[in-house]
Amino acid sequence: MIAAACALGASTLAACSDGGGTDGRGGAAASAPARASSPPADAWIPGHVAKMDVREKVGQLFVPTFYSRADALRTIRRYHVGGLIYFPENFGSPRETAAQSNALQKASKIPLVLGVDEEQGLVTRTPFITRFPGNMALGATGDPAQARAAARVTGAELRAVGINLDYAPVADVNVNPNNPVIGVRSFGSDPARVSQMVTGAVQGYQDAGVAAVAKHFPGHGDTETDSHTGLPVIEHTPDEWRKIDAPPFRAAVGAGVDAIMTAHIVVPKLDGSGDPATLSKTVLTGLLRERLGYDGVITTDSLRMQGVRSEYGDGAVAVRAVQAGADQLLMPPDLPEAYGAVLKAVESGKITERRLDASVTRILRLKQRRGLFGRAPADPAKAASVIGGEQHEATARQVAERAVTLVADKGGTLPLKGKTVAVTGPKAAALTEALRAQGVRTAAPGSADVTVLTTDDAGSATAARIRALGGKPVVVAALGSPYDLDSARGAAATLAAYSSGTPSVLGLARVLAGTAAPTGRLPVPAGGQPVGHGLSYR
Repeated sequence: MIAAACALGASTLAACSDGGGTDGRGGAAASAPARASSPPADAWIPGHVAKMDVREKVGQLFVPTFYSRADALRTIRRYHVGGLIYFPENFGSPRETAAQSNALQKASKIPLVLGVDEEQGLVTRTPFITRFPGNMALGATGDPAQARAAARVTGAELRAVGINLDYAPVADVNVNPNNPVIGVRSFGSDPARVSQMVTGAVQGYQDAGVAAVAKHFPGHGDTETDSHTGLPVIEHTPDEWRKIDAPPFRAAVGAGVDAIMTAHIVVPKLDGSGDPATLSKTVLTGLLRERLGYDGVITTDSLRMQGVRSEYGDGAVAVRAVQAGADQLLMPPDLPEAYGAVLKAVESGKITERRLDASVTRILRLKQRRGLFGRAPADPAKAASVIGGEQHEATARQVAERAVTLVADKGGTLPLKGKTVAVTGPKAAALTEALRAQGVRTAAPGSADVTVLTTDDAGSATAARIRALGGKPVVVAALGSPYDLDSARGAAATLAAYSSGTPSVLGLARVLAGTAAPTGRLPVPAGGQPVGHGLSYR
């Protein structure tokens, strides 16, 4: 394994020195070169890439899954992969996970990107980390500092177990309430607000020493098809793309994001070929590289998804993605086939060696920038002590509470202290217990003054559930999509919490009880109200 940039050869030793000696009095010797003339920390990379075997170069493009430590070690030895992605089945305890990450790194000649898809909220893969609500809750706080704080906590806990890259944040602008795959994974529907939150999140992950990945380029926020199971078509014009979809990615580039993930979507008015963006040179090279000026790593979304496999075989998909401008190929469904196809394409000239070297150089620069060369291994004995803890849990509670948005309150139904309250719907038991802890009297439905109806992506069924509760006031609290409130016009009051996780349930209870005032603002239009709307208590 390459232990440090300085160990790669004599030519890089000078680049890693401090630029000269001293005169014996602590000052610079007269003959020492000026510090400003020292080469950048990654100056060694092009020379090292030139010396790599073509099989090693091709291997750096791949980030596959693994089924066991033994399976991962075989993959590292055979294919020289650039990284691996963790899924829930790959985790043990924090101590065990840190030890496994160290073993994988030790087996690799070049440090591995060890990644995970840990967005928080709906998409979470790490079983033991501090739980935060997802991006739409963060968007409701309106505060990029909250996004940064949440990402910093998540990043620190991932790094403690040897994970050095998070496939987050989502940079999609969710302008379609019927979007089946993004929804509350997005920070919202306003491009400027989403851009601010994306910037905060990128900074937070990088504060923790973890690489950040903005996704899904060129923008997955206006679809009614799930790209896991089909190929979405988005009809945005170039002008709509520029105004709606591009700003958060432009912000991510400005924040120095480590990688940008492609989307398996077709945008015919950006590229009329019919190919998904992942395979489109017009989109990846033309828009992302040339229009937005991005020179970091471009990674595909999972190549197992149907959205990228509908027209071409798995080997051809890998080759076409590289030709389009992708640097890393995530989760190929058949690694031997994809690796062999790319290797053959390089050997035949379909992928030039110059093109291959450009991708490998970007990948190694990402690893250099995040300190993978020479970084001390994770400490299994200390990993568990970094996970959770009162400070991290307090940050999660703060984010969740600040997100709670009071959308409507007809006749001053809220707060609930002094009333007898029933709770029905998802998380009813947890919310009932949390309300009691805030001093609210609770009772069974039918014998209470007010009923709190919780929903979690109930959609149009929300209206019928309100009617079924009879004539007493109903307060609807959306624990998932705030779009549920579009069907809650019959409620006395409506709120959005954006998440059904424990911190959000506790924050909702404090707001309902009046212990805390609602401060959230809608990040998307919902309940008949525009972006930015939010009431508070008088």
